[in-house]
Amino acid sequence: MLPTSQCAATSVQPGAQFDGEQPSGLTCLLAGQVLGEGLQRRADRLLGPFPVGSRVKNQRGFPPQHRHPWRVQDCPHREDLRMDISRKTPKNFPRTAIVTGSDSGIGKATAVALAELSCDVGITWHTDEQGAKATADEVRATGRRAEVRQLNLSALPGAADVIDELADTLGGIDVLVNNAGTGSSALLVDLDFDTWREVIATDLDGAFLCLQRAARRMIAAGRGGRIVNITSVHEHQPRVGAGAYCAAKGGLGLLTKTAALELSEYQITVNSVAPGEIATPMTGQEDIDVHQQHRPGVPLGRPGDAREIAAVVAFLCSPAASYVTGASWPVDGGMLEMGPMAGSHLRAEDWRRP
Repeated sequence: MLPTSQCAATSVQPGAQFDGEQPSGLTCLLAGQVLGEGLQRRADRLLGPFPVGSRVKNQRGFPPQHRHPWRVQDCPHREDLRMDISRKTPKNFPRTAIVTGSDSGIGKATAVALAELSCDVGITWHTDEQGAKATADEVRATGRRAEVRQLNLSALPGAADVIDELADTLGGIDVLVNNAGTGSSALLVDLDFDTWREVIATDLDGAFLCLQRAARRMIAAGRGGRIVNITSVHEHQPRVGAGAYCAAKGGLGLLTKTAALELSEYQITVNSVAPGEIATPMTGQEDIDVHQQHRPGVPLGRPGDAREIAAVVAFLCSPAASYVTGASWPVDGGMLEMGPMAGSHLRAEDWRRP
């Protein structure tokens, strides 16, 4: 919580222009009834009154880099900040979804699962255009619409324009699944900075920008929404040789919780799904029978199938999950529960190298 003096200094009159961050619920609260005349006079003494249309520095006092599209008069927070809790999920919800990285693996399975949930689906690919087209064919086979676009999350921030483009084409966005990602395998002392930045940019920066674009659309539409971030068990536990990946997925996990709080008043839920070892191209196990692959260190004894992840994502995107937000859902066959067991049963030191 900000100190009172900082809170007062952030208050502005309706109509002022914001450069920097979108006005938070706290800012709108303090600018309304709760601030009171005493704190308002104190703010005026500290910073002077802000006339309509004035340009405001951000909270830390740094000069604005560019004019932010959000304006105070457009602030969606009601003056008394009381939510309309009578709102229910629309009967035809969800009807549109975007799944990033849906050319194969978990993304592909999720796109099909959401189509079976009666969604038209936006599909993105990075290098595998044919895989994306195959996903689109499976979506269309369910009777739903599919739109395919390339998404290169190493070209930020402009790459996130694809979310707006797909939303325009589909006629809206009820669901975003942030699935696109990458990884690396190197000890921290051997990891070069370019690889570090590539993983962080793709797995965290890109997910943030896609979430932001989708959330703005959902707020404007007033239908609520669902955002699901695909993280990993390494959102919760580290892995040798995956420092950048663990940092990105851990960050995305906490971003998920922050977004869940900030977007809750718009009936937008935000959750993460944390897969364990899944048979996908990323793990070199595409198109295998997972029930024939033995994994003694996993309580359920095998890797997971991408469709088992997609089933959980589809639930979180459905009306049945309207009261679920801010949670991380491990889908790992019990892997995360094995910490002490695995530690006491290892017989060699090979875990120290990726």
